Amino acid sequence: MKDTNRPIKLGMHTYTLHLSGLGESWGFQEDHAFEQSINLLELMDLAVEWGLDGLHITNVDLVTLDPERLAEVKAAAEDHDLYLEYNVSFDAPCDPRVNSTVKDALLNAKAMGADLVKFSLDIERPRPLYGTCMHPDVMRQLAVRYDEFKENLPLLEELGLTLSIENHCDAYADEVIWLVKQLNHPQVGACVDTMNAMNVLEGPEACIEKMAPYANCCHFCDIELVVDPDGVHSYGTSIGKGDLDCAKILRTLRENAPLDRITFEVEYEIGDETLEVAREKEMQACLDSIDYLRNTLKVGVREVNQPVHAKA
Repeated sequence: MKDTNRPIKLGMHTYTLHLSGLGESWGFQEDHAFEQSINLLELMDLAVEWGLDGLHITNVDLVTLDPERLAEVKAAAEDHDLYLEYNVSFDAPCDPRVNSTVKDALLNAKAMGADLVKFSLDIERPRPLYGTCMHPDVMRQLAVRYDEFKENLPLLEELGLTLSIENHCDAYADEVIWLVKQLNHPQVGACVDTMNAMNVLEGPEACIEKMAPYANCCHFCDIELVVDPDGVHSYGTSIGKGDLDCAKILRTLRENAPLDRITFEVEYEIGDETLEVAREKEMQACLDSIDYLRNTLKVGVREVNQPVHAKA
């Protein structure tokens, strides 16, 4: 049992502002990249203003992995008193800019001052999807991932970093847990995404309860479900405004997860409106989420003179 009253730091996944060119682009078949309207150093200024403790960043935010750029980001994060987490993939289906090997990811993370590297597994699942947890085709892919992680455990130790494996849109909780257990290393854990379970037909509550004891990282998301004559649809929404019980999720994490921070993530997709209007709505969803997390769920350590308040 963890200390349920312990401070929990609040970070933001830069994907929350992906329409503004941060994080990564997702779900596009052709031109997937949004032009950056805000850069990482400007975001650090806002993070302090908003009362965030850290940022969860990708190669898209870094723009380049040149040593000079990584040193610049490290110095800026230290100057802003922000922790950094580094988010990478092996073979992202929509945005290859975020891809990396394990070795390169660890070395780049150290150079930019990040203390945790989160990996998506990018598993190709067999069809039909239902009932494929621990499927032989999946396990063969997990074995390949295991080999690369295992090979780089000495480097992980040398650099003093933490490694986190996510239940991304292509992995069941049991598969991530199996991989973490096989690696059996104190600096290796799981990143539990609070909504990704639905992408493999797994219940979010059951997934979170399973993964919490292994979780050293969390993508804290909310989701709105809509059922209409065209089917069942899920839409990203501000934290606390969707169909997930965010208070219960946080309580589960406090009681069972060995983590002291959460990373919130909002997915706002452009609809019929212009990109400019969509960006304004995306930013408002970000501010709404920070307001709810800080003032209702009491997440966040940084003191701010003027707390963030969402617009009425």
